[in-house]
Amino acid sequence: MKDASPQTIYLRDYTPFDYIVDSVHLTFRLSPAATRVSSRIAFRPNPATTTRQFFLHGENLRLIGAKIDGNAIDPEITATGLHCTAPDAPFVFEAEVDISPANNTALEGLYMSSGMYCTQCEAEGFRKITYYPDRPDVMAVFSVRIESDLPVLLSNGNPVASGDGWAEWHDPWPKPAYLFALVAGDLVNHPDTFTTMSGKDVDLNIWVRPGDEGKCAFGMEALKKSMKWDENVYGREYDLDIFNIVAVDDFNMGAMENKGLNIFNSSAVLASPETATDANFERIEAIIAHEYFHNWTGNRITCRDWFQLCLKEGLTVFRDQQFTGDMRGHAVKRINDAVVLRANQFREDNGPLAHPVRPASFVEINNFYTVTIYEKGAEIIGMLRRLVGPDAYQKALDLYFTRHDGDAATIEDWLRVFEDATGRDLTQFAKWYSQAGTPRVAVSEDYANGTYTLTLRQNTPPTPGQDEKEPLVIPVAVGLLNENGDEVVPTRILELTQAQQSFTFTGMASKPILSVLRDFSAPVILDHPQTNARRSFLLAHDTDPFNKWDAGRTLAQDVLVAMVRDGATPDAAYLDGLTAVLRDDALDPAFRALVLALPTEDDTAQALVDAGETPDPATIYDAHESLKLQIAQHMQDLLPRVYAAMTLSDAYRPDADQAGKRSLGNAVLGLLARCDGGRQAAAQYAAADNMTQQLAALGTLLKAGKGTAELIAFETQWHHDRLVMDKWFGLQVSCATPDQAAATAARLTEHPAFQMKNPNRFRAVLGALAGHAAGFHHGSGAGYNLLADWLIRLDPLNPQTTARMTSAFSTWRRYDADRQKMMRAALLRLADTPKLSRDTMEMVSRILG
Repeated sequence: MKDASPQTIYLRDYTPFDYIVDSVHLTFRLSPAATRVSSRIAFRPNPATTTRQFFLHGENLRLIGAKIDGNAIDPEITATGLHCTAPDAPFVFEAEVDISPANNTALEGLYMSSGMYCTQCEAEGFRKITYYPDRPDVMAVFSVRIESDLPVLLSNGNPVASGDGWAEWHDPWPKPAYLFALVAGDLVNHPDTFTTMSGKDVDLNIWVRPGDEGKCAFGMEALKKSMKWDENVYGREYDLDIFNIVAVDDFNMGAMENKGLNIFNSSAVLASPETATDANFERIEAIIAHEYFHNWTGNRITCRDWFQLCLKEGLTVFRDQQFTGDMRGHAVKRINDAVVLRANQFREDNGPLAHPVRPASFVEINNFYTVTIYEKGAEIIGMLRRLVGPDAYQKALDLYFTRHDGDAATIEDWLRVFEDATGRDLTQFAKWYSQAGTPRVAVSEDYANGTYTLTLRQNTPPTPGQDEKEPLVIPVAVGLLNENGDEVVPTRILELTQAQQSFTFTGMASKPILSVLRDFSAPVILDHPQTNARRSFLLAHDTDPFNKWDAGRTLAQDVLVAMVRDGATPDAAYLDGLTAVLRDDALDPAFRALVLALPTEDDTAQALVDAGETPDPATIYDAHESLKLQIAQHMQDLLPRVYAAMTLSDAYRPDADQAGKRSLGNAVLGLLARCDGGRQAAAQYAAADNMTQQLAALGTLLKAGKGTAELIAFETQWHHDRLVMDKWFGLQVSCATPDQAAATAARLTEHPAFQMKNPNRFRAVLGALAGHAAGFHHGSGAGYNLLADWLIRLDPLNPQTTARMTSAFSTWRRYDADRQKMMRAALLRLADTPKLSRDTMEMVSRILG
């Protein structure tokens, strides 16, 4: 077998596959160490190509034999696949291979999890199952036979036959190999049905390990809500007789949208009030919706190549954001989305891992399942909708589904339907897909003789491989207020298309107060100098919920930066404004909880970098702790009243109303603990009848330097529940003091329940350390060394999880020389590891630059 070194793949080099696949028949004879996979694939020459080369992807396969039209062949086998001569006419290729699911710790292809066989084929896992053109533009109808003594045997599509020890499935809809799925195990189902808008009954199942049946009801209701919402909002109806979801403990991602057989990380589907928090319930609802929505935006219409990944993911994220907004409230959802984007995607755009929403090249596609592809991709869809309007957006989507059903589409196809539906030229807008980086928009104002002039200037800083940037089309939503807080100009969209533009508003009785980038109308960073008094005014009076929240957020950031620089005391305007929001019972409790939350320590570090300063994680941590204490002292008379008002006596419900109240109550609990030493938190822990309240109380106690007895009691109570124990592991690291964070994580890796092969457990400990800014960046370098040690150990087993967690080092250049030296040394240790995976090597190389 010949070896192949990793190669860079370029968008510009795309060519279609030389053959069309008409049908695929697969037979699996399951065995942990030696599963036999037989394939029978009907090929014919692709008339769109002029030359013919027959190459099938395949990795870690033992070929038993291969045939073309019934005649045995002797193909050339390489590390990446199979070559042979093929007829220039329709033919049938057959192959028989052996694979070892039990030894597949990478969790790609066919592998085993707690005695269950399951698959993960996106992006390139199918090539670890059998020889096949494993690329998204090759779509075919699949028929599957599974042979095993396990009681439940599942695959894509509809069941067509079964007997003792076997089952057959047929998926009538052509699909790429990355959507193939198989599950076999000793499972039980939570069943239900859904009647589509055309009157067709669909069988629904959530399949789980015995003992988890009681955690399926919420997920099933979320699925039915998603199916109904997609019919009502997008006119999309489900197209098979059955829809199956399977919960799997060992899974690298959140979930996978395989046609008719969605496979979920257990944490993304299993929930009960006793074991899941409000945040878990909301996440489960959103992920189930996301994977279901992929049935049309991803499955029926897939992507031509992996450079188009943002087409299916960005659009589907936007759709699940719309869904969650409809289910739980758009204002709070929009703020939460902006928090995630600013904390993660802006950071990615501002560092060595910056890349366009549609990359021009990659070495390992698994490294591009990023917040840029998903969340920034969704923001582009949202901007497009704002620019053309909701009606035109819907018209364009209807055309997209009609024109491209059954296609492997591109970004150009997507934009063309909007141009055809609206008559709008989107040439400049398309640059959002090819240009990396977060645009900065500077704001200046002028007022004279009743005319208000708003001037906007845009600039996108250089990113790796892109020094020169062109102006983008940026929809900037603005509103104007008077001194009483009344709107004198309601929200309107200004289109910023040039490097600098001015917009005038006439007939103003006095200089208005600007509310700019309402509803976070574009993923940009605003440079808008304002006094604390003006921001306090917007916090009190802005009619746009996002900008009302953002005014408080910006005030808090300014206060924190000042405290870091010279130990300044918090601005009274900020504390008074925060108190006014907390006191205002007319405001949504979930919104008030968001206003109370401070920017993250990483946000503050970036603010200092933006100001040309070198952040010190320890000083930032101290400033955050000091500000929280002073907020608590400033509000100490108000906090008990609000906490009592948010205490619920009704039975637990994971809906937006109750969740918002618990969110505010627990935010207040954290402040109360700084005044009462954790007394109220201990009482809440003792009385808690749901995981939201229990976990919040335990975390509050740990942060207060208490909770030892409760931590032991929690483990005793929940040691049998793997998902709750993930919370127990992670909470200890995230609540540790900076000087103890690495030591706490190291101690937990020695716990008998720590399993490095399980991505959820590994992330619970080492991911929590990477997310503890002051702990990970402690001056001792212990955090850097510990994470590097474990990534080196994990890489041979699970390259995908390893590579993604190297991003913890991506900000290494922002810190002082000593920390830079230690982080660079950790990265070089990784890079020098023998047989380092191409996944991790690509990430380390990009981070090091």
